[in-house]
Amino acid sequence: KIGSAKRILFINLYIMNSRIKKSFIELKSLFLLIIIILTIKVTIFEMYIVPTGSMENTIMTGDFLVGNRFVYGMRTPDRVGIMDVSFNLPSLKFPSFKEPKRGDVIIFKFPRDPRQKYVKRCVAGPGDMLEIKDKVIYINNESYDLPANGKFVLPNMLSETFNQNDIFLGKLGNKDQFQKIRIPKKGDKIAIESDNLQLLIHIMLLDGNDVVLMSDGKKYPFTMDDPNELFRRKSMFWFFKRPNPSKIFSNISSDYFPRGNFLLPWQINNRPNPDNLLINGVQISDMQSYEVKKDYYWAMGDNRDDSLDSRYWGFIPRDFILGEALFSWFSINLKTGFPRFNRIGNVIQ
Repeated sequence: KIGSAKRILFINLYIMNSRIKKSFIELKSLFLLIIIILTIKVTIFEMYIVPTGSMENTIMTGDFLVGNRFVYGMRTPDRVGIMDVSFNLPSLKFPSFKEPKRGDVIIFKFPRDPRQKYVKRCVAGPGDMLEIKDKVIYINNESYDLPANGKFVLPNMLSETFNQNDIFLGKLGNKDQFQKIRIPKKGDKIAIESDNLQLLIHIMLLDGNDVVLMSDGKKYPFTMDDPNELFRRKSMFWFFKRPNPSKIFSNISSDYFPRGNFLLPWQINNRPNPDNLLINGVQISDMQSYEVKKDYYWAMGDNRDDSLDSRYWGFIPRDFILGEALFSWFSINLKTGFPRFNRIGNVIQ
């Protein structure tokens, strides 16, 4: 009987050990599968859902897009983590098959909050001169036609004399009448002048430099991270918990002037003194010019009257462009909740 009990115990232990081993193999396989899927997601193909109508009718609100992250140069992940609990990694970029060009529908990290991804149409590239007159885009003095599915939804047109406060740099006109601006190109040399310091601060920050304003012995670093965008991203997770929105925004904005030290380049009301500005610890006033480190692009929505695009927040660095939108693999009408079967498989042009 004792021998039988030992055999039964041995058999049970063997079965248990086999099950544990089998479970471990299955978990290992699942882990490898997740790693493969995540690797493909961040390097070759990625799926996105479109929450706004800025690209209508080329891309509709509720379209689920497939983006090609391989065409402009595959990148290894530059961050790991969940939501705001994360840390950065050194990223490796592979050679590009092509460079972004005018007319491409690009997916990119939003310059004012790189954790958000935007989809717009590239309308100008490095070295191009852009201007908007009576809602018509001109690139290097030649008109750029509205895409086939693009549209205007507002019948009125803003006057040339009207200066829109929230427009890029705050002094280039408005969304319908935008003064000439040159898209920065790697190697460009921009003169250090008091009139263009806001533009320079934008480019210096996007180039990866540290820009600091010194005042009364205190340091006020500039940042491109907009507290309003940080608040909007965090608010997407309120369905887990319903905190006080005012408290969340108050906590975020406490790091920004006047409560904190961070400054935003587009909120400079008074022209700063170059003697008080430091770039990587060097006074800007000691420099004759600044040499641009990256190529930049300009993107706009096909729904021109209802698009938050480069007219409002400016340039996109080349390394922020993640890929090209290919097609919608699914689509749902967010108002009715019903699928749009006619948009499934729709190729983005």
